[in-house]
Amino acid sequence: MKRYVLDSYALIAYFTGEEAGKPVVEVLKKTLDGDAESFLCVVNWGEVYYITLRENGLEQAETFRKLIEEYPIEIVNVDQDLTLEAARFKASNKMSYADTFAAALAKIKKAELVTGDKEFKSVEGEVKILWL
Repeated sequence: MKRYVLDSYALIAYFTGEEAGKPVVEVLKKTLDGDAESFLCVVNWGEVYYITLRENGLEQAETFRKLIEEYPIEIVNVDQDLTLEAARFKASNKMSYADTFAAALAKIKKAELVTGDKEFKSVEGEVKILWL
């Protein structure tokens, strides 16, 4: 079964109707149909919330939060293994700490990372990426 990790970039692009969000529709459809699994690290879930809150206000942030809850996306909490893998990515790549959690989750889950964030270029050798 195909596995995907959604980055905050992917979800925000999808929720705001950007062109880059169109492939996310297909990922979510596959997940709804039972042909794929989709994951989101709780750190990146928080990233979607704070970015939306900062740029569009509380009402929009809460709308996106509730939508994520309704979607077939498994929110993965942070544990020591995930944090250790994220720390390894952070130590050897120029990435935000939040992005290292998305990369680490994709690596651990053997999933394709869905993003358009160019920071992930540095981990393409270790993580398969579905570029938006």
